Amino acid sequence: MALAFTMAMPSAAQSTLLESVKRNPKEAKALCRQFKALNAKGESALSGQAIGQLASQRNLSTTDAEILATYVIGLHCPDVR
Repeated sequence: MALAFTMAMPSAAQSTLLESVKRNPKEAKALCRQFKALNAKGESALSGQAIGQLASQRNLSTTDAEILATYVIGLHCPDVR
């Protein structure tokens, strides 16, 4: 039973993370601007360095930061690379 609860935790954490951006379009737009600024410098928004920076800014694991970036890019700024 404890194992089942532990296994559900990452999913719940990811859901909360994505819901915060879903409910706050201004936050998503701000992330898009940040990603576009990286692109303007010739950097990918999904590079290891960019994901590390996002993780640090938001106190996330790199996995969660990558999930967040992918989600935001897919829904709000598909022109970002």
